[in-house]
Amino acid sequence: MFTIHKTIKGRPPILPFLKIKEAVLGKKYNLELIYIGSTRSKTLNEKYRGKKKPANILSFPISKDMGEIFIDLNEIKKTATKYGENYRTFTGLLFIHGMLHLKGFAHGSRMEGEEIKIRKKFNI
Repeated sequence: MFTIHKTIKGRPPILPFLKIKEAVLGKKYNLELIYIGSTRSKTLNEKYRGKKKPANILSFPISKDMGEIFIDLNEIKKTATKYGENYRTFTGLLFIHGMLHLKGFAHGSRMEGEEIKIRKKFNI
C-alpha cells in the first residue's frame, strides 16, 4: 500500500513515486508519504533528531513492513542547488534516500551505491 498526504499548498514534482517505492521497498510494504511545511518539519526534526531546523526529509519506520516519510518541499527547493541538483531530481533522490533508511541502510558507500542504481533505473 502507498498513501500520499498533502498538508501544504503547492505541487510536488512529477515522479513515478509508486514505481520507485515498489522497486525499493516492495509491493507489500505500507508506506505513507506526507508533504509538510517547514514549521512541522522543524518540530519533527527537533523532537526526533535534536536539530533545531527544518529537515528536507524524515523517515520513520513503524514496523518491518510499514513506515512514513515526511518531505518538506520548501526545504528541498532551498537545498537542491546547493547539491547541484534541480528540484525534481533532488526530490527523487531524497525519496529514494528516505526509503533506504526505512530498509535499514545507514549513510555510507553501500547506501550511495544503492541510490545510484535506483536513480539510473528511474532516470533521476
